[in-house]
Amino acid sequence: MKKQNKVIIYQVMPRLFGNQNKTCKVRGTLKENGVGKFADFTSKVLREIRLLGCNHIWYTGVIEHATQTDYSKYGIEKDNVYVVKGAAGSPYAIKDYYDIAPDLAVNVPDRMREFEDLVSRTHDAGLKVIIDFVPNHVARRYHSDAKPDGVSDLGENDDTQVHFKPNNNFYYIPRQELSAQFYLGEGQNAYVEYPAKATGNDCFGAYPNRNDWYETVKLNYGVDYMHGRKKYFDPIPDTWNKMLDILLFWCSKKIDGFRCDMAEMVPVEFWGWVIPRVKVKYPDVKFIAEIYNPHEYRYYIFDGKFDYLYDKVGLYDLLRSIICGHASASQITRCWQSLDGINTHMLNFLENHDEQRIASSQFAQDPFRAFPALVVASMMNVNPMMIYFGQELGEPGADAEGFSGHDGRTTIFDYWSIESVRNWYNGGNCNTALLTKEQKELRALYKKVLTLCNKESAISSGTFFDLMYVNLDNPAFNANRQYAFLRKYGQEMLIIVTNFDEFDVSVGIRIPQHAFDIMKIPQGEWKCTDLLSKETLLYNISPDSLFTTSIKAHGAVIWKVVLGKDKE
Repeated sequence: MKKQNKVIIYQVMPRLFGNQNKTCKVRGTLKENGVGKFADFTSKVLREIRLLGCNHIWYTGVIEHATQTDYSKYGIEKDNVYVVKGAAGSPYAIKDYYDIAPDLAVNVPDRMREFEDLVSRTHDAGLKVIIDFVPNHVARRYHSDAKPDGVSDLGENDDTQVHFKPNNNFYYIPRQELSAQFYLGEGQNAYVEYPAKATGNDCFGAYPNRNDWYETVKLNYGVDYMHGRKKYFDPIPDTWNKMLDILLFWCSKKIDGFRCDMAEMVPVEFWGWVIPRVKVKYPDVKFIAEIYNPHEYRYYIFDGKFDYLYDKVGLYDLLRSIICGHASASQITRCWQSLDGINTHMLNFLENHDEQRIASSQFAQDPFRAFPALVVASMMNVNPMMIYFGQELGEPGADAEGFSGHDGRTTIFDYWSIESVRNWYNGGNCNTALLTKEQKELRALYKKVLTLCNKESAISSGTFFDLMYVNLDNPAFNANRQYAFLRKYGQEMLIIVTNFDEFDVSVGIRIPQHAFDIMKIPQGEWKCTDLLSKETLLYNISPDSLFTTSIKAHGAVIWKVVLGKDKE
């Protein structure tokens, strides 16, 4: 079996990460609340993220998007505030696919060079760079002032008199002006769109409401939604070629991967066409799909050629339910079995910018309650794991920042700073001096788990064996609140047991003969070391005896044995 590295991704919003401004005024402007910069990711900062156990960093919100901040003095067209969500704007309302968000630059005219320098620093720190690719929709007033010579803008050559043409970049509602179900301003400041374009969340009328993605317009990939979703893919639609050029442009900046926003809202045929073409020139670039329909997973892997897919409607949802006491730990078995054959393509996570913070009042309240879920998500397979900045500090997402209300999430729309992250960043010192005792403890646990993911070959490269089927009726084991499995690589084996319960437990685990046979486990008494507590004990590992261990409340044990060595 070939040894490999396990992908551990640190997702971070540069706009928020390095911002040391404590003002945090609700709906505050950039001037009032401040904003993080690429320059805040110093070599020291990046080294600390690497030491946390991460080997990839996803910089969220890099590409220029609509904002209420006026950058017109730099030659950047001003956005209409009535179709921008929040003072800072959504990073998913792309305004120029070929440019960098000016907020993130110390010197706005040098924003692309500052990004290129960030990529170089990141690589020097031993981290790979992931950025967003947002293919389904753009800002209502998309305009590229940085596109290369010879490139036509999106919509520049569209026939706006018809709803659909295969080579149009947008969908139109002919002879109708956009008349949204919310205020669009008056007089000179009013937002006017004629003819109206279809809204990003497949709203094909001229009347989007507040719950729609009203700040965006949907891109046309050759699917006629008004006539039975008929597809026009031959000849290749203009939007496909434009998107290929955009992806190649960013690959030329030496990035290592794309997280593709709402990938399933774009035809799988496009992905199957574009990804191989990118990889002809950049074979190592990875593509991660944000996708929520499990019935489509295999299409997007095998036909769409994605490297990894979000495991949201599956492991994330289940682990959240187990943490909150609404589901049984035994259901994890069914969860991974449903993905049999594609498990290695799934990206696991417990937080990201769309989900509520673990420590929020809307989720678990206490971040330590999710520790067993962290062990399961990061260690049960060789597939990638992602954490969201501040997760390792127990960030509660308790602020009502402005456009983003008190929803348990960290805003992606507002200028803000995050106290827990601000205190760890500590003016660029990146230390624990300003952290609480609990924050220090939690970060140390995350560091230990994430580091083990690549330190231990059994986790990064080994085989997996679920122990639940022989322990469902085991009186010494509570299958509702504990989950147990094996990982093995060569002569190294891990016995991993997690406890989702609120109290300490002692359990006895059956390891079946089948595991000994297929994993080639020699029976006998072996010295075992818990990689979390460093406790060492002698264990008789046999199908005829229970493997007994104590586990703390909301805890885990990772017993390591080197088979064929240290046998007593």
